[in-house]
Amino acid sequence: MRIFLLLSMLVFSHFVYASPVNVNTSSGEEVAQALNGIGSVKAQRIVEYCQKVQCKQPEDLLSVKGIGVKTLEKIREDLRFED
Repeated sequence: MRIFLLLSMLVFSHFVYASPVNVNTSSGEEVAQALNGIGSVKAQRIVEYCQKVQCKQPEDLLSVKGIGVKTLEKIREDLRFED
């Protein structure tokens, strides 16, 4: 029973903290809040990069300092590029 409760909490916490975010139109604060593991500095880098270069796919973010393949895989499902 405890294991079920713990697993339920872990799954639910993912849905509470992560939500889809359009990196082309959102603020740094919105990106940081929506993407697990992305703090304010990386979020601001993402926003600034996507303002200069209209991001169209997750792999575009690999050009952002601090975003590597592992990080991209963690946030991929919560990235949006169009409304």
